[in-house]
Amino acid sequence: MSKKDQSLKETASVLKLLGDKTRLSIVSLLSEQECCVCEFVEIFNISQPAISQHLRKMRDLGIVKEQKKGQWVFYSLNNTSDYYEMIMELLKHIPNQREKIERLEEKGFRIICN
Repeated sequence: MSKKDQSLKETASVLKLLGDKTRLSIVSLLSEQECCVCEFVEIFNISQPAISQHLRKMRDLGIVKEQKKGQWVFYSLNNTSDYYEMIMELLKHIPNQREKIERLEEKGFRIICN
């Protein structure tokens, strides 16, 4: 496979992965600040295993990175990823997700992981 074909295949994989509304929202949130799995559970109102599966897929492609802080795992956008610039360009074309974090803070759930 040529380098161009490989690059096309990798780009298609990233776009396919981010074609999921939840994953695209997660990436948008992570472009603002790091978040814990439990915060995503509250924001999206889906199970922890489902959120972890979304994050694992993105971590496997190097889109997000994780950092353990005590018993909690925090995720952030991987700004050293080969796909970082493409992802940031994509995020310019979707509505900002910041209000989801603001609602979480208003409900007092941002401090769950501290």
